[in-house]
This record gives sequence, structure tokens and C-alpha cells, in this order.
Amino acid sequence: MSFSFSLNATDGAARTGVISTPRGEIRTPAFMPVGTAATVKAMMPESVRQTGADILLGNTYHLMLRPSAERIDRFGGLHKFMNWERPILTDSGGFQVMSLASLRKLTEKGVTFKSHIDGSKHEITPERSMEIQKLLGSDIVMAFDECPALPADRERIAESMRLSMRWAQRSRDAFGDRPGHALFGIQQGGLERDLREESAEKLREIGFEGYAVGGLAVGEGQEAMFGCLDYAPGQLPQDKPRYLMGVGKPDDIVGAVKRGIDMMDCVLPSRSGRTGQAWTRRGQVNLRNARHADDPRPLDEACSCPACARYSRAYLHHVVRSQEMIAGMLLTWHNLHYYQELMGGMRAAIAAQDFAGFEARFHAQRAEGDIERL
Repeated sequence: MSFSFSLNATDGAARTGVISTPRGEIRTPAFMPVGTAATVKAMMPESVRQTGADILLGNTYHLMLRPSAERIDRFGGLHKFMNWERPILTDSGGFQVMSLASLRKLTEKGVTFKSHIDGSKHEITPERSMEIQKLLGSDIVMAFDECPALPADRERIAESMRLSMRWAQRSRDAFGDRPGHALFGIQQGGLERDLREESAEKLREIGFEGYAVGGLAVGEGQEAMFGCLDYAPGQLPQDKPRYLMGVGKPDDIVGAVKRGIDMMDCVLPSRSGRTGQAWTRRGQVNLRNARHADDPRPLDEACSCPACARYSRAYLHHVVRSQEMIAGMLLTWHNLHYYQELMGGMRAAIAAQDFAGFEARFHAQRAEGDIERL
């Protein structure tokens, strides 16, 4: 079975469809939980699947350092290693290398950097990134790119984008012929419309199975990000999946889908869960707050996840404040469940030609705020 993408319905720029892979179908719009080091923190793989996730994201940078791509390959690849048999997307390592600006050296060939773990020296090139991701066995592979943090001046953004496009061609060449696996190109260009179009044109010329909008959610703010998304997805092929990298909060996700994005990932639901933060239909809830200490009600009475179905706010408050491991487990499960319900709601709304109504209800419910305290 080959990799393919089919659109089932559109509503304005919003789209719903299916990405088909040999390891299963991915319903779009799709949210990908982040399994940085071959685990979605505080979750069992089967529990992640129960939340409704069709695909996970693995992190090339972290996995190449520990336990190493070669070791994972010896154990049969990332799917077998982490006990997740459904699709996996791996990033290229470019974003993490960007965040190590003080520890890296950038050249036309690639990036040399020191490990944040032990200071050992490593090099990632487009060819090495493709090799690592092949060893991991991921279903969707990302081209190696360079992503400058925003704000940055136009000259720096243009130089970085053109380097990334040269690396995109090298990634395509190194990826080779891998039936059933897909390579996604990454559009760059900051908030500059003409640079985004130049990047998209080069990516279309090279040819990829999917396309990512990169270089956003790196400090520019939601208004600027949405301004870019008003045109960037439309610069990419209509018949291929579009992936917005590293996004985001629920309102970011709804706004991105409205503008034509099909796939997203973010550490936020799992990271928030480990710090006592829950995402609900009525906005964010901080379970550390004393107002929950004697509250017998569920976190969200409309939610069927274990945290809401079996435990009170008082219990969740207690385990969060006591720093018990179950706190992170329950709240991460809840957050991932909520995110997947959000995606399912958008898929249904697009199919019913009611995305505008869904968006209005989403914002109205969040504006109400959390339930009144007892």
C-alpha cells in the first residue's frame, strides 16, 4: 500500500480528508501528540490511541542522541521499540538545532553542534537527517531545514529560506525511493509573503508527498501567525497534506484549520498536564488553585476521559499539589482527549458545512470561563 491523501469535504478554506499509509489511516485535520523520546510523557501508547490519536510525532534530534537511531534500528525500528504500530512522523532535527544557537555551527553542508546531554560533538546534514529517519522507520519524514527565530530581518530570513530550499533538494535526493513512506518539504520565509511564495515554488518544483508551513509559532504571536496563514497554505499544492509545525493552543488550532491546515503537533497538552494545567471547552483550568480543594464535581462534566469520569476536582487538586505521578497521567490523558475531541468536532463540522458555526460555538463557550466556584 502506498502513501496517499484524499479530500472528503471543504468548507471555505477548511478541509477534511484522510491520509492513507501502510500503517493505517490518519483522519484530517489531525493533531499529533508529541512523543519526543519515543514516549508521550506520562502516557502508555495504548492510552494515547484511546484518546483518538491516529499518528504520533518522534524527535530526530533527541532520538539520535539517546538511545541513537542505530540502536532503535537494531530493535526493529521506532514503532516496535516504543510499541506504537500506527503511523509516526519524525521531524528533521532542524528546530532543535535552531534552539541550540550557542552550541552550533551552521554551514552550507549542515550543522555541527554539541549535545545538550554530554557535550559530545555531532553533525546533521540533509543526508544524515534522511539516514537517521530511515533508521527510525518513520512513515512521514521531514526534510532538513533551518528555521530562524522571529523577529529577524528580511535579509536573514531570505538567506535562511534559500539555504533550506537547497537542503530540501538534497533531502529529496537522499530520501530515495521508499514505497509507503512519505517525505514532506518545509516552506520557510518568515512573515514575508513573497519569500513564502518563492519557497513554495521551489518545493513544488522538487516535489514532495506533503508540505509543511514552517517557521511559525517561533515568537511572532497569534495575529501575525494567522496573517501568514491567510495566504501560506494556498501557496502549497491543494492535493497534498499541509502541516503546521509546532502549533498549538486550541484557539491556534481552530484558526489554523479555518485557514486550510490539515496537520498539527504541539507539546502543550502533555506539558500542561504535567504542571497541573487542564484544557477544557471553557478554557484553561489550573488545578493548583485552592478553589478546587473541596470541589466534588468533575473537571469537565461533558468529558468521558478517566480524569473526568472517575475523579473529582478535589482529588485532582490534591494529587497535583502533592506532586503525585498520577496527576500528570490523568491530566495529560484529559488534555490529549480534549484535543482529539476538538479535531473530531472540526472534521464533523467541515463535512456538515458548518465550520463557521463550530468556530462561533467554540469561542462562545471559552468566553464563559470555568464553572462557578462552590
